[in-house]
Amino acid sequence: MEEQPFISIIVPAYNARRHLDRCLDALLASSYTSREIILVDDGSTDDTAQMARAKGVTVLERTLQAGPGAARNEGALQAKGEILFFVDADVLVTEGTVALVAKRFTENPGLDALFGSYDDNPSEGNFPSQYKNLSHHYVHQQSGEEAVTFWAGCGAVRKEVFDRVAGFDQARYARPSIEDIELGYRMKKMGCKILLDKALQVRHLKRWTLLSLLRADIFHRAVPWSMLMLETDQIGGDLNLQTRSKASACLVGLLFIFLGLAVFRGECLYVAALLTVILVALNLDFYRFMFRKRGFVFTVLSFFMHMLYYFYSGLTFVLCWSLYHLSTRKRTRS
Repeated sequence: MEEQPFISIIVPAYNARRHLDRCLDALLASSYTSREIILVDDGSTDDTAQMARAKGVTVLERTLQAGPGAARNEGALQAKGEILFFVDADVLVTEGTVALVAKRFTENPGLDALFGSYDDNPSEGNFPSQYKNLSHHYVHQQSGEEAVTFWAGCGAVRKEVFDRVAGFDQARYARPSIEDIELGYRMKKMGCKILLDKALQVRHLKRWTLLSLLRADIFHRAVPWSMLMLETDQIGGDLNLQTRSKASACLVGLLFIFLGLAVFRGECLYVAALLTVILVALNLDFYRFMFRKRGFVFTVLSFFMHMLYYFYSGLTFVLCWSLYHLSTRKRTRS
């Protein structure tokens, strides 16, 4: 029998009392026993640390909030396991989740890191929460298994690899952002093997509103991710950056232009209609998925949210590209 690896489960938490009980109870109910659970309280102002201690897990407390990257780094410093398994405090694992992580690393000695996805049954019932999480699930399930990035909501790394790449960049990402994506880029640059495991699925408990979704998508993801891609010259085809997504963002930009021109020239509506048909065709599998999961009305709403997503993602990248090259030109002249 192969020796079971010892796994350190690291949960960064900030004012997490709403979901923490369920998150920790699910981890404690795991069928895999060769593990430890470390909760890192990132300067919470509620009773997050006390709740975790009451569950009997190891608790590390930070006096000042420094972001999930810093919290995970601190947990990794104290971890005894050869595998670091990062789980967000608003995530619900299954009884077999940790065992599956252990199995993947045991069966694949050359595997350096892996991550999963949210499942297709998000906890909150409002439209933004359902749309956001189902979109995440779809994208991860449709992407290639050999990944060039990383996701820390439910992701594991060999400790020696994590130490070798110096962990998350906590100085640059002091709030929830793309610290896990940036870590994945560095691991891949060093030749690490990263697996997107489609069988590794967890439930997301977070409630999204339209405002919180837009704020997170634009300012905590689209802007920093655009800048990271420009700095690393890596406009890859992974997850949200597949060719179909990039083409759709360009087409949505044209669609909005022709809709604006239609105010002055009515025939521009025909071009806008054609662009809409092409967009639906390009993303038909996504809309079929939404229809199967939530029905016709939800799919129609998803179409408009999807177009909005492509619009602000594309616009953000164009603005970041312009600012980046403008600043590069200024530095070159000076």
